[in-house]
Amino acid sequence: MKQHKGANSFISDRQTVVTIGTFDGVHAGHRTIIERLVNSASANNLDSVVLTFFPHPRMVLQKESGIELINTIEERKQLLEQTGIDHLVIHPFTHNFSRLTALEFVRDILVNRLKAKKIIIGYDHRFGRNRTADINDLRKFGEEFGFEVEEISQQDVEQVAVSSTKIRKALQEGRVERANMYLQHPFTLSGEIVKGRGIGKDLGYPTANLDVKEDYKLIPKNGVYVVQTRINGNKVFGMMNIGTNPTVGGKEKTIEAHFFDLDEDLYGKYLQIELLVRIRDEKKFESVEDLKIAMKQDQAFSTQYIKDNYA
Repeated sequence: MKQHKGANSFISDRQTVVTIGTFDGVHAGHRTIIERLVNSASANNLDSVVLTFFPHPRMVLQKESGIELINTIEERKQLLEQTGIDHLVIHPFTHNFSRLTALEFVRDILVNRLKAKKIIIGYDHRFGRNRTADINDLRKFGEEFGFEVEEISQQDVEQVAVSSTKIRKALQEGRVERANMYLQHPFTLSGEIVKGRGIGKDLGYPTANLDVKEDYKLIPKNGVYVVQTRINGNKVFGMMNIGTNPTVGGKEKTIEAHFFDLDEDLYGKYLQIELLVRIRDEKKFESVEDLKIAMKQDQAFSTQYIKDNYA
């Protein structure tokens, strides 16, 4: 898969099949549409192109919306790379871009830049300045500029929307197993490991403190989770706490992972940590000793879960 920073950087001598969308989560519904894109491109000797936007339009046009996304843009890139598409175009969404007319978007972006011979799009897709154009307008442009329009049915589009809503709700409620089922891959938190307060080490459970810089990234409900990651190419399991560590006087929310059977300095490393199952709520214990007992129980649960599901 070739990545392009905007339609203006797209260079190809082949015509294309294009689909357009946010594809947040790259979940099962998205993959059905992308599979259709890839198959259509292959059958017609064309290149497959996913056109997506960053920042998310609502982050630009509705800055107070507080939007939370399942993926960071880097996570989305990695997931889309696994789908077999030829090109991923991440076009910068700006106020100026949002002012393009439907004609300008179709002619200048889809036809002249992306060389679209076919566009696969949802029945309810709207585009152009103030989102005034719809799929019927796109078909008229197709007649004018010589491209075909294939409609994604209402059922398929609604399935995508419902899945995204269910995934976000499941994560907000801490039900990562359900979210992972909808995604068909584990939900991931990504970031650099930074220095924390060192409380975990004092408790006998040294932790890696994950700094998720993207403020739009959805962080699941506070609590303790079983997790896995790759460190130096090796799969490593552990448990993660999302929350404020109230038993030891914490105030700010942190994301801290303790990895089993690992003795390595992780500071400065960039990790992608997959959440597998939630163990319990975060709570304020009566004493540090009670917290230690709970953490031993968390580790026992994690060890059994990993043995049952990943041995």
